[in-house]
Amino acid sequence: MNHDHIRTLGALKQSGYQPRSVKQELRDNLITKLRSKEDVFPGIFGYEETVIPELQRAILAGHHINLLGLRGQAKTRIARLLVGLLDEYVPIVAGSELNDDPLQPLSVFAKNLIEEKGDDTPISWLHRDDRYTEKLATPDVSVADLIGDADPIKAATLKLPYSDERVIHFGLIPRAHRGIFVINELPDLQARIQVSLFNILQEGDIQIRGFKVRLPLDIQFVFTANPEDYTNRGSIVTPLKDRIDAQIITHYPKSLEIGKRITKQEARIREEQRGLVTTNEVVYDLVEQIAIEARSSEYVDAKSGVSARLTISAYEQVIAGAERRALINGEAKTYVRVGDFIGAVPAVTGKVELVYEGEQEGAGIVAEKLMGKAIRTQFLQYFPDPEKAKKQKDKPNPYKPVQDWFGAHTIDLLHDASDEDYQKVLGVVPGLRELVQQSVPTELTQENAAFWMEFALHGMAEMSLISRNRLTAGAQFKDLLSSMFTMPNFGGDDDDDDEDYQSSKKRKRK
Repeated sequence: MNHDHIRTLGALKQSGYQPRSVKQELRDNLITKLRSKEDVFPGIFGYEETVIPELQRAILAGHHINLLGLRGQAKTRIARLLVGLLDEYVPIVAGSELNDDPLQPLSVFAKNLIEEKGDDTPISWLHRDDRYTEKLATPDVSVADLIGDADPIKAATLKLPYSDERVIHFGLIPRAHRGIFVINELPDLQARIQVSLFNILQEGDIQIRGFKVRLPLDIQFVFTANPEDYTNRGSIVTPLKDRIDAQIITHYPKSLEIGKRITKQEARIREEQRGLVTTNEVVYDLVEQIAIEARSSEYVDAKSGVSARLTISAYEQVIAGAERRALINGEAKTYVRVGDFIGAVPAVTGKVELVYEGEQEGAGIVAEKLMGKAIRTQFLQYFPDPEKAKKQKDKPNPYKPVQDWFGAHTIDLLHDASDEDYQKVLGVVPGLRELVQQSVPTELTQENAAFWMEFALHGMAEMSLISRNRLTAGAQFKDLLSSMFTMPNFGGDDDDDDEDYQSSKKRKRK
């Protein structure tokens, strides 16, 4: 339909336009996309066989939807993508605050205008982006905000009695007529406010105090909720839950590869950073492994969940750490380091809820422990298992030359060291480059060889072959035996980490 040339009710009638409900509109456009094999929800990964089919069935059935899941599971993103299933433009009575369909007017304003002007009633066109309304369920939300109330200022300005329907100031929901209305974090909405939604969901009309008004609103409702909210802050009242037709459970990525796709899509890496910092897939793997370890960690509250924002923020900090180092050293280009990954602790501490609350020191320790476990897991993806290598009598142990050298030597890898100094320090460890060449299925260059050599040292520390101690400005690697007489290192030996974390808890309780 050529909406540019249709500006009156008469022209709209001549075009053959027929009103459709918003649910029918969503259904028809979904059917068209499914038949043409078009991606209905672009940018949503990991839900292809779970959430998206359930969502499509709900739309085909014409159901109101509740997306239930932990934080960072793309619930709001999915709700916003539903706009793509609306028609690009729909006609409305010009000046109508309720987006009145010219052939099915609701408001007194639209009815009076059509009665007065007939086929000359002016028509305007509403884009689909303007038919999406979103409201966060904050504690201060009132019935007047959502539904509406009598407006004394309007009554005084128009010199109307309170009994006149024209004094009503409509809330967000009536103004979302013929569109999609989303309420985020529904359990946070007070129970008495949730009651005001009963009639809208079941009968499609609204009730405003003091008025016998019935508006058969045409709205697709989408709610989002976090199961944690049911116990911490509120709940969805049973009658309202009964009126929401479809409850769809979301989930976290079920594989590391899916998580990487999400992080690559969402991480905000600037062009100047891409030109300055060279990265690789192992860094993505390490970052994603943090979230995987956190979701199964005994120290992290599983009911709270671990948002996908953790990996996104962590990766952005890894790149920012490498960028900062290059700027400090006046380098035109740098290669990402494992030390940059470990320096992303601040991106983790704010994204996990500990089982033991109120421990700032504990959060940092847990974050470092998660990073250590991530390194250990990914290390075994590329390098031989030290236990098996030790037992093989027909092959020399590839770790022994490195271990023997650290028996009498120590190296410090500083976060802000220039690339030249960084490569020089790693180059003095005999057998380290040979270990990397034997294990890594990648052609080594001067830059990436240093990354893999550092990765090997961190991995050996996690496997308790050597020791790694935390320095203020980096990490120190040395013999495992000598480290027993110093402070426990982060990551590395799990028993040391547990003891360190438990001791921090005791200090806090005292």
